[in-house]
Amino acid sequence: MTTNVLILCTHNSARSVLAEGMLNHWAQKLGKDVRAYSAGSAPSGRINPFALEALANAGVDTEGYRSKSWDEFTADGAPRMRIVITVCDSAAAEQCPLWPGSPVKVHWGYADPSNAPGGDEGKRQTFELTRQAIGYRMLQLLAVPLDRLSDAELQHALNDILKS
Repeated sequence: MTTNVLILCTHNSARSVLAEGMLNHWAQKLGKDVRAYSAGSAPSGRINPFALEALANAGVDTEGYRSKSWDEFTADGAPRMRIVITVCDSAAAEQCPLWPGSPVKVHWGYADPSNAPGGDEGKRQTFELTRQAIGYRMLQLLAVPLDRLSDAELQHALNDILKS
């Protein structure tokens, strides 16, 4: 059974998109039955082009990616999430909807690469570093036996990843 992971950030334009892309990329490469989705509490309606560039440069297929509301994942027929990860502090502080199935939640915060100084080149470099950091954490997530852990064990494993 597929383990669904929802990754949240306020605008669903940068960090959550990087995380969705990297988790799906690594899951496919490693043959893991994991599917990542991303959404935002106040979606911007567009994905930051530097996020798409960083993912493309890493060989990630971003076909069909779009900025979307987390409300899509509370609707009837939405995929049932096992894990919900917030990647920005503002989304972590917000009152999240009640997710069907009561998924395990964790906050893995990253600074917003959209605010990087140094013009386009500074942003490119910061997006790439953020993509690498997120990608490493997604690899750690995929090393966890997600289909064999209870919710309490999974929560502990996700908290341990945060500490590493």
